[in-house]
Amino acid sequence: MFALRHKGGKLEGVHLQLSDTDLSILVQTILNIRSVIRRLLPAQPCLLCGAMSRNGLCCAACEAELPRLTAAHCPVCALPTTAGETCGKCLKKMPPFERTLAAFSYAFPLNQLVKALKFHEQLILVNFLADELARHVENRPDCLVAMPLHPQRLRTRGFNQSQLLAARIAKRLDIPLLSSACQRVRDTPPQSSLPWKERDKNIRGAFEVALPAQVQGKHVAIVDDVMTSGASIGELARALKKAGAAEVSAWVVARTLPQPAKTLSVSAE
Repeated sequence: MFALRHKGGKLEGVHLQLSDTDLSILVQTILNIRSVIRRLLPAQPCLLCGAMSRNGLCCAACEAELPRLTAAHCPVCALPTTAGETCGKCLKKMPPFERTLAAFSYAFPLNQLVKALKFHEQLILVNFLADELARHVENRPDCLVAMPLHPQRLRTRGFNQSQLLAARIAKRLDIPLLSSACQRVRDTPPQSSLPWKERDKNIRGAFEVALPAQVQGKHVAIVDDVMTSGASIGELARALKKAGAAEVSAWVVARTLPQPAKTLSVSAE
């Protein structure tokens, strides 16, 4: 542990050796302080259920229900696999990005938080969602880019939620954010309004790397709120690779997972 002490009228750093018992006491003390601070904070309504809580944006019960992506999944596209191996689809045809990092699956009640941020300007959610994603980062890239919005869409919405998420993560992890490197040059219909089979065609050629020198030879992570088909992130990754990026990762708050097949009940007659 690093600490400061006075010596000769000056401050100097010293390293303290703490035993396991000391560390345990220190951690418990910090947790106790956090608990006291929470009790002193004014209660506020949970963004999901409305119950008054001092737990933060969501009450403890709702936060416990958030669908964190903890099950085994493909490291490339983040879809479920038996033991965390690369899925058959990615083995057959690798996407333009090398890996996907997702904090949650896009399911209730997390999907309500994403919609509240994206469509109802609940910008207070940016830090919470970005921090949850940042906690999962192990493989640090050279730089970040946010999924860009077309200027017309940006004027209509007033903000780019992916840019806000990326800015928070860049600050938390001290990673450069390339705010002007990528542009959306085609104003396409929203991907969510189209069948999956039409999304690749819809997004084709939608992105341009305006400052290729910033990404050449770099490992670039694309930050977005949700990955569904992966078409948008794939197309942006393709543009980055064309501009000279050596490696591209996809960082998303949530990954849409396949819905389990419904079983038909057969009555015995």
